[in-house]
Amino acid sequence: MDHDLRTGEPTVPGRLAVSTVDYHTAGEPYRIVVGGVAPLSGATVLDKRSDAMNRLDHIRRLLVNEPRGHADMYGCFVTPPDDDDAEFGMVFFHKDGFSTACGHGTIAGATWAIDSGVITGPPAEPVARFNLDVPSGRLAVEADVADGRVGEVRFTNVAAVVRADEVPVRLDDGTQVEVAVAYGGAHYAVLPAASVGLAVGRARVDDFVRLGRSIKATLAGHPATEHPSDERLSGLYGVIFFDDDPAPGVDGATLRQRNITVFADGEVDRSPCGSGTSARLAVLHHQGRLDIGEVLSHRGVAGGLFAGRVVSAGPDGVVTQVGGRASLSGYHTFVLEPDDELGLGFQLR
Repeated sequence: MDHDLRTGEPTVPGRLAVSTVDYHTAGEPYRIVVGGVAPLSGATVLDKRSDAMNRLDHIRRLLVNEPRGHADMYGCFVTPPDDDDAEFGMVFFHKDGFSTACGHGTIAGATWAIDSGVITGPPAEPVARFNLDVPSGRLAVEADVADGRVGEVRFTNVAAVVRADEVPVRLDDGTQVEVAVAYGGAHYAVLPAASVGLAVGRARVDDFVRLGRSIKATLAGHPATEHPSDERLSGLYGVIFFDDDPAPGVDGATLRQRNITVFADGEVDRSPCGSGTSARLAVLHHQGRLDIGEVLSHRGVAGGLFAGRVVSAGPDGVVTQVGGRASLSGYHTFVLEPDDELGLGFQLR
């Protein structure tokens, strides 16, 4: 019997086999496709995202749907970069489609690239530095490396900017809240959890999901969610509920906050959300609560921490840096048999 050299699996007519390496960043999963999928086409990673949406949505569905995934699954296709000044690119996906930015995925993808030898450097160099391309733009990455192990990974994001402040939103129960809308590679609505009568934590996740869906639906098509130069980057991606963090956080932090981010259609980010942290930094700087160089300790609902800071400010917004750690969680070959009655899988929510 013939074998597929990419997966080691017996070649069966009609069988689909896709290989992945899985990481998590502060508890948020990241499924990196490494075999069984044809390369994406396009001049830029943003173009390749469009190609993935057109040609590879069945692969996305296979990997995120049950029984192989779950409602909060996340992953990416690895691609060539936009040009030779970056090492590689990533096209992000989740249970509802393809996102334009993903900070936890950037941290996990950079860790994988060093672990797998995609990125190499002098053995004695304690920090690996390189660029990678994502749909929202080019990111500068630096990763601490000691004894062959990757520690914290920090990425300098595309410019983050507050699109609108104090936007009124009427909730399903008739009450009104105010949100800021900020961009950090994707657009987020940002509001205190207390404004909806909640505190960030695991006990009320279902309530946050319901409210996040409601706020996102209300702001659909709002001018503040429009990208000024490329409509493919427009739209509200997530809703960030935050409050102060009572627990110790990142050493030397000026502010300690925690958040729960509800993105896509009710998907909950277990991490502090990397692109959301950039958006949060833009809001804090805009409000005068965080100066250039000061550190935000940002805790996710699973307990993991990101460190964020504003590096510089200019007419196009603020440049931010976000750091965290990722851990390897598994190697997989996912198979779809031609007679599988569930096909590409299902979602229960």
